[in-house]
Amino acid sequence: MLLWHLQQSNHAPQTLWLTATLGNTLGGLSSWLIGWWLAKRFPRKGLKDQRQRQALERIGRYGSPALLLSWLPVVGDPLCLAAGWSGVRLIPASLFIGIGKGLRYAVLVGAFGAFGF
Repeated sequence: MLLWHLQQSNHAPQTLWLTATLGNTLGGLSSWLIGWWLAKRFPRKGLKDQRQRQALERIGRYGSPALLLSWLPVVGDPLCLAAGWSGVRLIPASLFIGIGKGLRYAVLVGAFGAFGF
């Protein structure tokens, strides 16, 4: 969708970048919020599945910088959910999710302009 809007040239690339970044950051934060809610309902210690416990411990160990990878397809949303469940704080989570998503769209906007699609 972003590339289509860039091709149409109806909006400034900076506006499209900001809109895509903010929208996707809010999406990542909604996953974080679901994880936060799950932590209240299902504490990590009560999990019976060893893989789930290990995943939550891993995100807890790496903390909010791991959310720079939240832009990745397939794993990005579960990563945000695990961060909320693991107790990664909201402000650092927001910052790193936003940076990751913003860099993704900066690359797309830059590549679009460089290659003139």
